[in-house]
Amino acid sequence: MSNITESDLHAYADGQLDETRRLRVEAHLAHNAPAAENVRAWREQNEALRALYNPVLNEPVPQRMLAARAPRGRWPYYAVAAGALGLSFGLGWMMRAYQGERSFEAVALPHRAAVAYAVYAPEVRHPVEVGAEQQDHLVKWLSKRLGHQLKVPVLTQQGFDLVGGRLLPGGKGPVAQFMYQDSKGQRITLYVSRRDSEPRDTAFRFSQEDKIAVFYWIDGTLGYALSAEMDRARLLTVATAVYRQLNS
Repeated sequence: MSNITESDLHAYADGQLDETRRLRVEAHLAHNAPAAENVRAWREQNEALRALYNPVLNEPVPQRMLAARAPRGRWPYYAVAAGALGLSFGLGWMMRAYQGERSFEAVALPHRAAVAYAVYAPEVRHPVEVGAEQQDHLVKWLSKRLGHQLKVPVLTQQGFDLVGGRLLPGGKGPVAQFMYQDSKGQRITLYVSRRDSEPRDTAFRFSQEDKIAVFYWIDGTLGYALSAEMDRARLLTVATAVYRQLNS
């Protein structure tokens, strides 16, 4: 009988096991698909967290904080404690994505987004219903149809300009699709669907649908999926920019 615990699986995902224990966990994962899926999801979460918070770790400490008066010898302690508390809060929020079973809705989201990308991204003459030159009308129209005020991220720093968007049918109602394109013609789409179930949040998850890579997440009552035919690392960079803007 295997004595591999959940703590072992977390340590394995974080690369913290010695060689002997690592081999035992790998043998366990080879015959336990649910456990292997959890480890894969935790590793994706770690990657997303590094993308989100590593830039912050490298930022200099603001001068106003360095200049703040505090009892000698105590400031480093308070600074470390405050930082640990903030990081623990952020990690706790992001971990909620992996504490329960993945719903059918969450599984269907990246597939539908990938299908929508495959259908419309190759279009030359009619890739969108409403072009970027009518962005205000586009946002108002799609927001009204989804019953939620939508935002259109600006991705010029990532090399993409808005092409426009369209309304699509979803599993439980209308869906919005925004399309972007870079100078080489590479396209990327943001698929936004309304959720009828209880509001919740998740961290990034990754799905590969044939040649189409998809990063997706749930934010309150909306589900988001960013799709493109590009490598995972680059798509994660764009997805991080989208996530930050939608939550700013």
